[in-house]
Amino acid sequence: MGMTIAEKILARHSGNDTVSAGELVFADLDLIMGTDVTTPLTAKVINDMEVDKLADPSKVVLVNDHFVPAKDIAAAELSKTMREFARKYSVDNYFEVGRSGICHVIVPEQGLSLPGDLIVGADSHTCTYGALTAFSTGVGSTDLAAAMAMGQLWFKVPETIRIDYTGKLKPYVCGKDLILYTIKELGVNGARYMAMEFGGEVIASLSMADRLSIANMAIEAGAKTGIVEFDQVTRQYVEERAKRD
Repeated sequence: MGMTIAEKILARHSGNDTVSAGELVFADLDLIMGTDVTTPLTAKVINDMEVDKLADPSKVVLVNDHFVPAKDIAAAELSKTMREFARKYSVDNYFEVGRSGICHVIVPEQGLSLPGDLIVGADSHTCTYGALTAFSTGVGSTDLAAAMAMGQLWFKVPETIRIDYTGKLKPYVCGKDLILYTIKELGVNGARYMAMEFGGEVIASLSMADRLSIANMAIEAGAKTGIVEFDQVTRQYVEERAKRD
């Protein structure tokens, strides 16, 4: 039997011909994302680990997101810590206050997440980048430190639940409505630790903005990741933005 999209991505990044649900794999990462809220703890762990340099600073993205502008001195200190971390470890993909914003908008818009990528981020909605047919998932700040130090992380290959949407959407119905309805049907634990794979004629008709909204909320059904199948809409979006092949 063939592999799911999630399995194909994890197989390729772990050096295996095939993988199946339930297996544990150690896989190379394409992108590692942190925010002003989560990176300071990561920085502390990196310091405690006495890491001299990151595995690949070009694969790290740091975004001032949650406290922009800073609401108080404590929030400003979080940004300061991330700024100093970016400078110390030569992280070029650092989005300073003034050129920052919502991380899950910046990463795809800047062409940093691409189809087939394996991505982790210290934010639960990192699954957003699955709209571009990537395996993208949230991790804790400590796991983020390990990812930055090694360029790899372990994964349990998730089961996949395939969801096909058929028919035509009525006026004013958008991607957010689709995913909210889907979560209602599945329940908040209905896709726990699964990959939600989205497809069908309705998905094919959606803009990338709608797809990003759908993938973003996979976590709300308990999913490990949400992945939209690749098509010409995906290709056009990434070809206009991609920073790498």
